[in-house]
Amino acid sequence: MLLQFRPRTLRRRKAGCVPDGGMSTAEYAVGTIAAAAFAALLYAVVTGDSVYDGLTTLVEQAIAVDF
Repeated sequence: MLLQFRPRTLRRRKAGCVPDGGMSTAEYAVGTIAAAAFAALLYAVVTGDSVYDGLTTLVEQAIAVDF
């Protein structure tokens, strides 16, 4: 089976212009910074007193249930 290319695609290949199929380094950097900021925010929320108190109350109520 032969692959058929459009003329524009052939011109790009001959000129050495290959379309970029992935993210560039700058996009990786922005994505990494965003993920690290989200992780820091999530860590701050989870380690906060309100979450600790809520989980403690939940566990105490679960233990105190009569079967």
